[in-house]
Amino acid sequence: MIRGKVRFVAGIILSLILGCNQTEKDVVTIAVAANMQFALEEISEVFTHQTGIPYELVISSSGKLTAQIKQGAPYDIFISADMKYPDEIYKSGLAAKPPRIYGYGQLVLWSLYDTIQPSLAILPDKNIEHIALANPKTAPYGRAAIQVLENHHIYNQIKSKLVYGESIAQVNQFITSKSSEIGFTAKSVVLSPKMKNRGHWIALDRKTYQPIEQGVVILKNENQSIKDVQQFYDFLFSKEATEILEEFGYLMTK
Repeated sequence: MIRGKVRFVAGIILSLILGCNQTEKDVVTIAVAANMQFALEEISEVFTHQTGIPYELVISSSGKLTAQIKQGAPYDIFISADMKYPDEIYKSGLAAKPPRIYGYGQLVLWSLYDTIQPSLAILPDKNIEHIALANPKTAPYGRAAIQVLENHHIYNQIKSKLVYGESIAQVNQFITSKSSEIGFTAKSVVLSPKMKNRGHWIALDRKTYQPIEQGVVILKNENQSIKDVQQFYDFLFSKEATEILEEFGYLMTK
């Protein structure tokens, strides 16, 4: 099997990206929101096994990936945690076609402390000093977490405890390192093979936050292999990929 590569991006590092060897231009380079990391790794491995087409994942928050794309990052596909950023890319003339929803994310509250049973009711407790969530300015799951807190009228009570990660990936680090007693993350994370059965979590009522419509868009890239990119894009909507997404907690309808 031709394995792909995964690269985490913490900021605008175009000099590194643009310095990639030109022999790698046939690799399908996928900019992917951190919540989709584990699911997309599995989907990409199946795709490569079937087609022989290699891939590279660049993982960060949807907002930061959007900024990189606007500054010329040579990605082929952008898989976002919402539709806002793919729509923004399309309206900027940087996409080959309009974005499309590939699934709906779910928000959970997660803790690795054995003594903590996650619930919104315990968040104001004095024993909860740090509550991790993704930056709502750049990460859709962070915005959803704020909506939950506001809808339950506890945001003002606990806002001083909030610790913001630049993406879901950093939020997960806060939770798994126990630097935060509890945190908001994606259901796809706690169902992943790497995190499954670690700690305790609860799914949050989807009526308390706006549907997390996750979108994908093909980007304009003069060095891309159009056929290979389209093939991966189509595979994302295949029965096999849909089944993987559902295993990771994504919904196919609102």
